[in-house]
Amino acid sequence: MITEPLTNDIAYPVPDRERVLPDNIFDTPTDAIQDFAFNSKVASVFDDMVDRSVPFYREIQKMTGQLAADYAVAGTRIYDLGCATGTTMILMDKSISADVTLVGVDNSADMLDKCREKLEVANVVKPFELVEADLNRDVEIENASVVLLVLTLQFVRPLYRERLMKRIFDGLIPGGCVILVEKVLGESSHLNRLFIEHYYQMKRSMGYSNLEIAQKREALENVLIPYRLTENLELLAKLGFTQEDTFFKWYNFCGIVAVK
Repeated sequence: MITEPLTNDIAYPVPDRERVLPDNIFDTPTDAIQDFAFNSKVASVFDDMVDRSVPFYREIQKMTGQLAADYAVAGTRIYDLGCATGTTMILMDKSISADVTLVGVDNSADMLDKCREKLEVANVVKPFELVEADLNRDVEIENASVVLLVLTLQFVRPLYRERLMKRIFDGLIPGGCVILVEKVLGESSHLNRLFIEHYYQMKRSMGYSNLEIAQKREALENVLIPYRLTENLELLAKLGFTQEDTFFKWYNFCGIVAVK
């Protein structure tokens, strides 16, 4: 249920360049590429990484903030699953006027340390909790009016995705929503190849070399496992969400909102 007037003036919290290190993790040739992990090295450059690697990332964040404000209900909790360094939580604090509690969940202690630091520097006003938990296992979701998974579900093992989404559905209040931002597969192999190549062109335009693109792709191969957009929508419908729509789409990236 929409309980607040629609808003259009949400400002994305631009990364503090004095505190954000440049993402150069994959700029050195290596014979053995390790699986991508959200460790301290990644946490230190994460804000630069997503800002340069995710198309229209700032616009996606602003849209997420607008939609979250539409569905936030006073006295409930707003969950950011895979909260990383807290950029989305800072945005929730600024965009939602309702009296809510922010809950950030991540399985990386390094990310949560960075998140807490950023929330304190940003002088977040709303009460917040940071929880270290593995989304492949059970995670508590209760009294939620909004649950966010911004580039998160793609890192949950496919075997456990439906269980996680069912827990989210059960933890949402009636009229609450889940906002899902994902990297997805194209509906055909031909279009998927085209979309991926345009994405790599975008990354080159953001200063990444072919070496960096190739090595990161290899590191993510067994870690980031995308579904097709239709598969994500079918999962949401299967779980009982009554309304669902795509609010953003750029080649292999999409944003979905679904209402209980």
